[in-house]
Amino acid sequence: MKKLLLVASLIVVSASIASAQQADPRVADLVQAGKIRVGIHSFYTKHSRTGELKAVSSGIIFLDVARLLGARIGIEVLPVWHPGVPEMLACVTAGACDVGFMGPDPSRTGVDFSPPFLQVDYTLLVPAGSSIQRIADADKQGIRIAAVSGHASTLTLSRMLKHAQLVYAATPDPTFEIMHKGDAEAFASVRPVLIGYSKTLPGSRVLEDHYGANLVGVVVRQGQTARLSYVTEFVEQAKASGLIQQAIDRAGLPGHQVAPAKAN
Repeated sequence: MKKLLLVASLIVVSASIASAQQADPRVADLVQAGKIRVGIHSFYTKHSRTGELKAVSSGIIFLDVARLLGARIGIEVLPVWHPGVPEMLACVTAGACDVGFMGPDPSRTGVDFSPPFLQVDYTLLVPAGSSIQRIADADKQGIRIAAVSGHASTLTLSRMLKHAQLVYAATPDPTFEIMHKGDAEAFASVRPVLIGYSKTLPGSRVLEDHYGANLVGVVVRQGQTARLSYVTEFVEQAKASGLIQQAIDRAGLPGHQVAPAKAN
């Protein structure tokens, strides 16, 4: 049923604007190439033997939105996998990826951001028996917090902490293992990811409060004003029409919501 809903959404998007988009000079280079290369970061896993990509958590929504964008333009979507946000950022800035998905941060230079389409809270996962009840409880001497290097949730937390120590890994799985093995007292990430990991660790808890939110948008290489204009229009129309909410509903994942509309 979810696949049928996605197909129906793609047909509606492409059919309603196909003629206009073929003549849109803002994406003429992508139409000529016949594809859009979408940067994929660590919300995806890659099968070690077959190399097949599988979206996990928010990544399911990202791929869905990428397909909607591709259908709007009328071209193929080509996912380009990277182990983390820094590598995906480098792909976009080098021009090897046409677009990517990430939240804004001052450290992420060389790209321009569309308005956000997805909002997810930053919070902590703690193991069974932990005395940590709120975010503030974790910022104490001797507390170690496992975090994904370069992720927006990590960058935000690193600027807030005064006493606790961050312990890094490159992707979510090894980051979770740091806490699982007892080498950290908490795991910091976005709520949907932590909810997923909590199901594999009996007695663990995702804290109810949060220390910020990831407002995910589409990024393009800095200076590509025409492409940015196009994806900004796409994002706002997809939010207003309900397509983003439908993508969230299809994913069936808790902890996601449509980002607020751009203020006029």
